[in-house]
Amino acid sequence: MDMDGLEERMLTLRREIRVASAAGDHARVRSLRAELRQVERTWEEAINPPPAPPAPVREHVHQALTLLGVPAAAKTIVAVDESFFSGTITNAKLTSLRRDEERSFRSSPNSRPYYLCAALSAERLSPVRGVLAVSTWPLHRRIIGPLSPRTDLLTSTIRIAEHLQRLTRAGESPLGGFRLLTAMAQNIPGAVADFGPADPDRVITAARAELAVHEEKDQQHRKAVAERAASQLAEVNQLFGAGLRTASTA
Repeated sequence: MDMDGLEERMLTLRREIRVASAAGDHARVRSLRAELRQVERTWEEAINPPPAPPAPVREHVHQALTLLGVPAAAKTIVAVDESFFSGTITNAKLTSLRRDEERSFRSSPNSRPYYLCAALSAERLSPVRGVLAVSTWPLHRRIIGPLSPRTDLLTSTIRIAEHLQRLTRAGESPLGGFRLLTAMAQNIPGAVADFGPADPDRVITAARAELAVHEEKDQQHRKAVAERAASQLAEVNQLFGAGLRTASTA
């Protein structure tokens, strides 16, 4: 909604509040006032957009998510950055990043090549707390259904293992990367022998075997929800969620 639309909506809400108050409809008054406060906040953010987050932070988060290929929690993004890239991302830097990205999009839609947006709960199409995605990904990849955390773990583990294979062929052997792969592979049956370091080939074989069991059902569900979201939600809500409340990652 543009500035004129926001201002018109605020005027309408104030009129409706007066009417509801005169009629003694206290429940509606409370609901209208809550909506008015939200619209007023959106108007304030649009007229006074916050400063953009430091470019290196956005770029490093984008780099980590691109390697993983799936929505990821902050601790995973930090671990990938530490293992393969600069190691400059911290949880503190990620705390307000998604909110800043949403404000930037609302104030100037699609002015950036990509946005770091939210993963969306399949149940409510609300943002999943602490889980980031990339706006350029297809909508179904940003949906989190019942099987998605597992399939995303398997997918991201395969991608990390494949990246380590490429680095090894190039003569590199990042110890941090192998530690990360080992930690991720511990949750995949048959991926790690005893408690030694993970072998990328073995990890890929084990992860693909389990992924074959769950992936088709998960993809069907995600795509069905994505179709519903695309038909019901405005673009900003497709990126950052439909509700004010966030869904638990559980």
